[in-house]
Amino acid sequence: MLRTLHIRDFVIVEEAEIPFESGFTVFSGETGAGKSILIDALSLALGARADASAVRNGAQRADISAVFDIPGKLSDWLEDNDIATEDGMLILRRVIDSQGRSRCYINGGPVTVSQLRELSECLVDIHGQHAHQSLLKASGQRDLLDTQGGHLDLARQVGEAWQRCSQAGKALELAQRDAASLNEERERLEWQLEELSRLALGPDEWQALDSEHSRLSHSQALLDGAGQALNALDDDETSARRLLDAAAHAIQQQLRHDPQLQGVYDAIESARIATAEAASDLNSYLDRLEPDPDRLAQLEQRLSSLFDAARKFRVEPQELPQLQQQLETRLAATQAAGNIEALQQELDAAQAEYRRLAAELGKKRRKTAKQLSALVTQAMQTLAMQGGSFDIALNEAPASSHGLETIEFLVAGHAGTAPRPLAKVASGGELARLSLALSVIASQAARVPTLIFDEVDTGVGGAVAEVVGRLLAELGQRHQVLCVTHLPQVAACGQHHFRVSKQTTDGQTSSSIEPLDDAARTDEIARMLGGLKITETTRRHAREMLGL
Repeated sequence: MLRTLHIRDFVIVEEAEIPFESGFTVFSGETGAGKSILIDALSLALGARADASAVRNGAQRADISAVFDIPGKLSDWLEDNDIATEDGMLILRRVIDSQGRSRCYINGGPVTVSQLRELSECLVDIHGQHAHQSLLKASGQRDLLDTQGGHLDLARQVGEAWQRCSQAGKALELAQRDAASLNEERERLEWQLEELSRLALGPDEWQALDSEHSRLSHSQALLDGAGQALNALDDDETSARRLLDAAAHAIQQQLRHDPQLQGVYDAIESARIATAEAASDLNSYLDRLEPDPDRLAQLEQRLSSLFDAARKFRVEPQELPQLQQQLETRLAATQAAGNIEALQQELDAAQAEYRRLAAELGKKRRKTAKQLSALVTQAMQTLAMQGGSFDIALNEAPASSHGLETIEFLVAGHAGTAPRPLAKVASGGELARLSLALSVIASQAARVPTLIFDEVDTGVGGAVAEVVGRLLAELGQRHQVLCVTHLPQVAACGQHHFRVSKQTTDGQTSSSIEPLDDAARTDEIARMLGGLKITETTRRHAREMLGL
């Protein structure tokens, strides 16, 4: 579960450190005080999208850290991602600078945003205050059903199978439409490859031929130059070797008088050794180097054929091997594209796999729809929608990336009325209550330790608000539940209570978070009941609510 959230220079929060406990914790405060900023900060620590607006005005960076207990099921993930753990704690940190750049860390080590997001799925579920809006969209209804049933992965496989069908169908259609042009291109490629294959040019042959041709065509000049160099180094009376010998002898005679000449002598001796080695190498070179007119003629003929091929294909001679490889790849592609029978078999196989996966997904969806409909109908009775019912219709539809059916949420607000599409019959208050019922039902089966509800009680009040508070408190017996609320009935059901307040000092607005003791909590519930002016009557009512 979440142990601590530390926030520094985030939006209007200069610095805050909030300790958390198990059970049901509520956050309250005036409108605009920054209650939802806490959820936004935690979302960033869990990998949400970040930009420069997260940084408090005048600060260089925002820094958010969240400390969690490590669920046992995360051990393998942490080991696979080479993340060290200490004392059973997991520290997630996000730093966003004033330019909008962000850095992510887990237990002090740098990680990617995608790793944070992957990890967060095992730690926290966040239900936002606008969740009910997604209930009006077909995509939102489909995602909720698949999430509740645990078949999101199967739905993803159906989407991927549909893409494979689409690609195979396009490939077949293209091959059928362009069969004639593909045949022409295939013949052209085969002719070009036959020309290049006759050359039998090796990958590095051009460079080797060019180098050898240059050497043989200049063999006499190379012989003359090497001979002159050898004479200058060794054979002549004024050769470098003889002059260095004389210099070394002269310095050696004086070393006994002045040891400081040792460095000069060593340098001359090094030059003598280098000169001797160079003379030896030149002798060996001259022994090997011979003019070879026959070999030179062969090279010139081979180079001429390569130049002719390069001009024909409009490339440099050294690029011919690469061109041959490209043509072979293109020929293989045209042969595959032109094999209509193979493409048809590929399409048939892709369609069969799609139908199998889609049928399996539809079966699971129908089972989940029946269970979820019964649970939501039962929850409606406790949320002042007595006699109402909820149903999920799966209607047969043409194949798509989402399966073989459309999903539609139907609701009957009162007994005796037929269920109709949710978007057409539900009022704002009914939508809010249905969304809350779905959130609570989904959370009851949640496998994450921490559940967060961000003003999901918007649109309800009175006795229904008290029911909502009790539902969340019951949920808090199985999970750690954090709830941002504006309803005193919900706040009174919390085991722990924090107040978020906003202050303006010297033109700078900041937000602070403080835990409430019994007396402060009574005043906060009274404020939520009666507004800015707290009376003894509202305090008495607050104490009564807390007592219940």
